[in-house]
Amino acid sequence: MEKIRFIDLFCGIGGFRVGMDQACIENDLIPECVFSSDIDTSCQDSYQANFGHRPTGDITKVDPKTIPTHDILFAGFPCQPFSIIGQMKGFDDTRGTLFFHIANIIKEKKPKAFVLENVKQLVSHNQGNTLKVIIKTLQDLGYQVQYTVLNALDFGLPQKRERVLIVGHKDPIMFSYPSPVRPFKPLSEILEKKIDKKHIASDYIKQKRKEKHISAYKLSIWHENKAGNICSYPYSCALRAGASYNYLLVNGERRLTPREMFRLQGFPDTYKIIANDTQARKQAGNAVPVNMVKAVILKLLPYVATTLDMTNVLREYELDYNNK
Repeated sequence: MEKIRFIDLFCGIGGFRVGMDQACIENDLIPECVFSSDIDTSCQDSYQANFGHRPTGDITKVDPKTIPTHDILFAGFPCQPFSIIGQMKGFDDTRGTLFFHIANIIKEKKPKAFVLENVKQLVSHNQGNTLKVIIKTLQDLGYQVQYTVLNALDFGLPQKRERVLIVGHKDPIMFSYPSPVRPFKPLSEILEKKIDKKHIASDYIKQKRKEKHISAYKLSIWHENKAGNICSYPYSCALRAGASYNYLLVNGERRLTPREMFRLQGFPDTYKIIANDTQARKQAGNAVPVNMVKAVILKLLPYVATTLDMTNVLREYELDYNNK
């Protein structure tokens, strides 16, 4: 079986890696992560516990030349405000941002393809100029680049979580984003049967919720926004790392457990949750939906694998030629 080497930047707890591993197994390919990076030490702990190696810390202190050669680059990068965005200066406009370090690695290592993930708001940030500069920067590095907004709800997960996915590849290929695969998994398959009492909301919280809202669903997750308005659906609104502890309540009565949050993001139950509840909630809220990125990777893998096959053919030809 062919090996596909990849790197996992801003890796968090490894959503891209789980998706990549699953996609490769389905295609009889061997995934090999040759480098990972995340600045959060709690995420590093979780990544190490599940994948056997500890991610490097601050990517801004890593020389791109030292990163191993790889076929695919994955990055769920933070998007800070761009200081001089809007002037369409391409690569120069990205300096000083974390995206610049991704671009610099791509420029140095020239992977065959990359998949970048960010919040939906990136599309409209600064009247769309931020994304235009990102796309132009990647195109200037010699890649064909596409982007779209995908929703985890459309890939089997009962969570409305919209993210922008940016895909780039060096050679011209007929890449297209995956189609929706609803229906999503019912909450009954996500929620645990037995929970610790610590996850149950106070009587005061439960009463306030039920004074404001009556759900149309027997099993639902109630969402309270910043204005105090409450809605409920047979799925979860987006998990958030820094939201109020009680902003999502199952049937208006209890908080989600760490395992339930990880399931909502598509992590299998074999994934070890070693963090405390506070850190686990933060990790789940920052994670990339596994099912969604796996669907994108599955559309990209045939191209990468084909390229690998052609590379091997050329290597064998060169060896034969040199031995004659």
